Amino acid sequence: MIARTRWQQRLAELDRAKYLFLLMAPGLVFFLIFRYVPIYGVTLAFKDFVAADGILGSPWVGLKYLNRLFTYPGVGRVFMNTVEISLLRMLFGFPAPIILALMLNELRVGAFKRTVQTISYLPHFLSWVVVAGLVRQVLSPSTGLFGYVFSLFSDATPPVLLADQQWFVPIVILADVWKSIGWGTIIYLAAIAGVNPELYEVATIDGAGRFRMMWRITIPSIAPVIAILYLLSIGNLLEWGFDPIFNLYNPAVYEVADIIGTYVYRIGLEGIQYSFATAIGLTQNVIGCILLLLANRIIKSFSDNTLW
Repeated sequence: MIARTRWQQRLAELDRAKYLFLLMAPGLVFFLIFRYVPIYGVTLAFKDFVAADGILGSPWVGLKYLNRLFTYPGVGRVFMNTVEISLLRMLFGFPAPIILALMLNELRVGAFKRTVQTISYLPHFLSWVVVAGLVRQVLSPSTGLFGYVFSLFSDATPPVLLADQQWFVPIVILADVWKSIGWGTIIYLAAIAGVNPELYEVATIDGAGRFRMMWRITIPSIAPVIAILYLLSIGNLLEWGFDPIFNLYNPAVYEVADIIGTYVYRIGLEGIQYSFATAIGLTQNVIGCILLLLANRIIKSFSDNTLW
């Protein structure tokens, strides 16, 4: 009887939330089709893929391709490039929307604030193909803005920055910050809007200035949101970069720009080494999962703002 009552309560709760589940349905279907169904393809990392036999019919080879990761030329460099570029992106890209949100929150002219916010998040809706085209056009040594400005101060031939190993990574990071800063700001501005205004009123009475209120009230209040987004960024640390780098890089910068995503694309799709590419991708995902677990454990040791 008690069990039946519990089931009736659960069914009643599901019935009350049926429209919420309906709203969730597109997202659930997306993840089911594009994230969970393809998981069976991970078995390719342990098989010698034969197109005629398919994934299920291909022979098992154990850890052959996982062992190749430690001996195959270029794999170590690719992993190091991925870590370096991802850390630089975290260093400059993660705090950028937080800083912009704090600055926008201090603006008192509503029209100007809305205009800046709109302009800042519009690049988010541009594909990386379009952004890469804009970057190439601006940095073109012959017809771009960079070439024109360079010619004003020097008679030398302008360098091709996208083919320069010293400049390629900073350009990619800067382009990513420009494209994503506004969209990330929306989340933090929403979190700031939820801060109790009475806290600011009390701080004003106590004589606190705008900077002190931002440091003592605003930032601590949005710390849970910052922690959650930071953990999600850690989980995707090794997965970032395919779109911007693939659309901007060239053989001249492979040494510093080739990351796991682009390397797997060339090895798997162009080189038709599906099993080896799957082994690299599987290793990447396992490392990402471990980093997420470690980051969550570290943050949990001194804060309750964790994923679980």
